[in-house]
Amino acid sequence: MYEHLGELLTVLLTLDEIIDNHVTLKDHWTMYKRLLKSVHHNPSKFGIQEEKLKPFEKFLLKLEGQLFDGMIFQACIEQQFDSLNGGISVSKNSTFAEEFAHSIRSIFANVEAKLGEPSEIDQRDKYVGICGLFVLHFQIFRTVDKKFYKSLLDICKKVPAITLTANIIWFPDNFLIHKMPAAAKLVDRKSLQAIKIHRDTFLQQKAQSLTKDVQSYYVFVSSWMMKMESMLSKEQRMDKFAEDLTNRCNVFIQGFLYAYSISTIIKTTMNLYMSMQKPMTKTSVKALCRLIELLKAIEHMFYRRSMVVADSVSHITQHLQHQALNSISVAKKRVISDKKYSEQRLDVLSALVLAENTLNGPSTKQRRLIVSLALSVGTQMKTFKDEELFPLQVVMKKLDLISELRERVQTQCDCCFLYWHRAVFPIYLDDVYENAVDAARLHYMFSALRDCVPAMMHSRHLESYELLLDCYDKEIMEILNEHLLDKLCKEIEKDLRLSVHTHLKLDDRNPFRVGRKDLALFFSLNPIRFFSRFIDIRAYVTHYLDKTFYNLTTVALHDWATYSEMRNLATQRYGLVMTEAHLPSQTLEQGLDVLEIMRNIHIFVSRYLYNLNNQIFIERTSNNKHLNTINIRHIANSIRTHGTGIMNTTVNFTYQFLKKKFYIFSQFMYDEHIKSRLIKDIRFFREIKDQNDHKYPFDRAEKFNRGIRKLGITPEGQSYLDQFRQLISQIGNAMGYIRMIRSGGLHCSSNAIRFVPDLEDIVSFEELVKEEGLAEETLRAARHLDSVLSDHTRNSAEGTEYFKMLVDVFAPEFRRPKNIHLRNFYIIVPPLTLNFVEHSISCKEKLNKKNKIGAAFTDDGFAMGVAYTLKLLDQYQEFDSLHWFQSVREKYIKEIRAVAKQQNVQSTSQDEKLLQTMNLTQKRLEVYLQEFELLYFSLSSARIFFRADKTAAEENQEKKEKEEETKTSSGDVPEGSVSTDPVVK
Repeated sequence: MYEHLGELLTVLLTLDEIIDNHVTLKDHWTMYKRLLKSVHHNPSKFGIQEEKLKPFEKFLLKLEGQLFDGMIFQACIEQQFDSLNGGISVSKNSTFAEEFAHSIRSIFANVEAKLGEPSEIDQRDKYVGICGLFVLHFQIFRTVDKKFYKSLLDICKKVPAITLTANIIWFPDNFLIHKMPAAAKLVDRKSLQAIKIHRDTFLQQKAQSLTKDVQSYYVFVSSWMMKMESMLSKEQRMDKFAEDLTNRCNVFIQGFLYAYSISTIIKTTMNLYMSMQKPMTKTSVKALCRLIELLKAIEHMFYRRSMVVADSVSHITQHLQHQALNSISVAKKRVISDKKYSEQRLDVLSALVLAENTLNGPSTKQRRLIVSLALSVGTQMKTFKDEELFPLQVVMKKLDLISELRERVQTQCDCCFLYWHRAVFPIYLDDVYENAVDAARLHYMFSALRDCVPAMMHSRHLESYELLLDCYDKEIMEILNEHLLDKLCKEIEKDLRLSVHTHLKLDDRNPFRVGRKDLALFFSLNPIRFFSRFIDIRAYVTHYLDKTFYNLTTVALHDWATYSEMRNLATQRYGLVMTEAHLPSQTLEQGLDVLEIMRNIHIFVSRYLYNLNNQIFIERTSNNKHLNTINIRHIANSIRTHGTGIMNTTVNFTYQFLKKKFYIFSQFMYDEHIKSRLIKDIRFFREIKDQNDHKYPFDRAEKFNRGIRKLGITPEGQSYLDQFRQLISQIGNAMGYIRMIRSGGLHCSSNAIRFVPDLEDIVSFEELVKEEGLAEETLRAARHLDSVLSDHTRNSAEGTEYFKMLVDVFAPEFRRPKNIHLRNFYIIVPPLTLNFVEHSISCKEKLNKKNKIGAAFTDDGFAMGVAYTLKLLDQYQEFDSLHWFQSVREKYIKEIRAVAKQQNVQSTSQDEKLLQTMNLTQKRLEVYLQEFELLYFSLSSARIFFRADKTAAEENQEKKEKEEETKTSSGDVPEGSVSTDPVVK
């Protein structure tokens, strides 16, 4: 009974300490009283009746006196216990006073023996209750046991402070001196001063012994966990069932005792530092954090084996109850065997029977309380021998512990006090980072930090406790990122960079001379649960590296290989599964983008040279050591980037460009000097074609070339025919670019459609979704998928005939009577080809020279331009009638044979210079013949794109036949229908 009264007084003391340490509550109370004075001066402004203010103020004063002045405990013990009506007088009841004092001394004797010992359980809390009972005894009876009072104060040398709540420390010496000033005068000042000095030196001693305590408890807890794991893993033997239960009971209790001792050390030390406002060393912080980890390790051990522990607790409880019943049965027989009858003996016997009946049932808290009260009576009159009573007390104590094992372990391992000591967390993380070997202990610390959440959920000072939780969550995550995750990311990135660039010898990488941390251990950790998230260190670092490597690769695409190597090294060294960046999306020599080319088509066609066979554009000249190239892959990647819509836009831009170029083309052909020469050449060819086997004379083309040069040259040394050749080449480059756009579009479409298994049999996802009766959103998604698949299939199967479009849009204008001057174009092609061959040979010869300005090995844009222009004018037959390339071939073969014949004649002579001259002449003729042959092949290939096998009349006839077939197959076409052939705007 007195122990329970002591627990009640402990609660009152705790309430006083809570309010006394709650600075915010006191400040707000003061502000509220000031507000009340403002209301008192002008009640009508606040809508309050003045007559109600005075009673309310009295109530507040009463409340302040009871709660805020630290008088809760004092008001309780200063009550009037004596009856005022002449009834029972408590203060003058000597028997009660003697029994009260005896009970306090008895409880103190039990507490003092265990206080500070390894087997201590709840003796500190009881000591607080004893101090409260002693003060209550003094208040009622006004007598002091000087010796006992000194004994209470001497405990302060062993336990200078006791933790009442998560962040409140209680000093028993201050309490005893403050509450009993008269009694304090009975103790000499030296003793009181020694207690205060001991309290001040306690922290220093504790700081020095913390490291040793950590080492000791680390061994104890590790050994206990191994014993626990071993014991619970093996099956129980029925022949040694009782012994096994006893062992399990002892192991469970030992774990709880370790938890209690560690929790007491942590709370007392941390709260003492905070209460006395003294700085804590980093060594002490690390030691305390290690103890917190051990505390949570004990809790996790019980939790991990909770199923086996729960089953064992049930059997252990029954076993302990059986042992207690046997002891009580022996005592009961002894009482019954005594024939002397008395009421006291009958009370003892009744108490023992009550204890027996209560023990025969579940071990609830109420039943154990009844058994405790019954045994306090049943142990009177020496019913138990000394050697019987102590084992019974041990069994009952074990029964209390085992019956509340889960709650007691949870209470002792609760680390909600960390909320008031969050400053230790950054230091702890720095220690974890420096000592990566024990990275797994992070789980225990975050488990301890989670213990703060339930207490915060009871907060009432904010609109919602969610605000407090969010702030706490944000604060912890910011500390974690700053002191661990970000440092880890930077260190991993630095290690990868230095490893990849070892050839640069940036620093000393020898692990024997430079300390190295094995950071890979962080990535073997399971995700850490905290609030509603899982902190995955591996995923965090992987995401950081992926993001960094991707961003830096986009800035400098030429470094893609370096970052790819770093990515592979991260997988090999740290086991990180990196995401492939797929950069660069194009090749490194990607040159210009389609969008850039489209906007500057006029610059592009003049600065790049086209190769017909490889479908590639090569930069004409560059200030760099390399030339940019553009091929189908680049175009396909650009179309994938910008979308297929850019293809039509590019064709439209090209159309606008061709319009301007053809205007210049028409002006050149209309020039009187040019037109007159062309008409003269046409008339000449008609006159001599029968004598010349219908072949255009090579000499005539040379004469035309020389005649044009006489008209004048530019400052760069170019004739009008050179400029006209460049114009034709630019037109051909534009057509080559259109061809590459179409090929790139087909390439892009085929890459996009390659995942469709069968292009001939594509299922309708919309129909499948309708059959399954799925949601409307799914139906819309299926319809969209069908549309995308249809577009890709159509684009990959056919592709727009851009050449036909550009022919159809210009041909009618070219063939109109007002542009009759353009009909002379076919006759200028021979001198143009001659000019082109001379230019091409000159460019190729520069490739072998040191100064490579103007060097080139291909320019098929000229052939494309000639073929396209002939198609627009429908002059393929007129040009073929010249048999120009046959004439060229015959001319050069004839000259080569003449030189060869002359060489045979001169071979007998000793004139080496003449022979060298003839060899050079023969090589030059062969080179010219080869260039003409290459031009002929390129022109023949280019004509295929424009259907050179048919004239304009034949194409029109074929078009009419197709239209008639369409009409007959689909019926008469209604009036007003319009053809939907694509046209270029």
